[in-house]
Amino acid sequence: MSDSGLNFVVKEGRIVFNIKVIPASSKSEVTGLYNGMIKAKVAAAPEKGKANQALIELLSKKLNISKSDIAITSGLTSKIKQVSIRHSANVLDEILKIGK
Repeated sequence: MSDSGLNFVVKEGRIVFNIKVIPASSKSEVTGLYNGMIKAKVAAAPEKGKANQALIELLSKKLNISKSDIAITSGLTSKIKQVSIRHSANVLDEILKIGK
């Protein structure tokens, strides 16, 4: 856990945290924090994995990392998902900036 209010762990070289996703929004954006997790909106509908793919693309752009560095590890059909990202100091700094 960090002082930014985001709950996360670093495990096996990856940063793991929860994210609340609002699908079928007017635009895709990270909106801040919600109860210790990142909150994001995606324009894609929650069907056939489109919202999950849109979330990975959004995080990739926001954190300036490859999509292959991001995995949704649980919650594929839920609005609350657990995300795992390959750890680096730069990525952790960018994630923590979201809460500020």
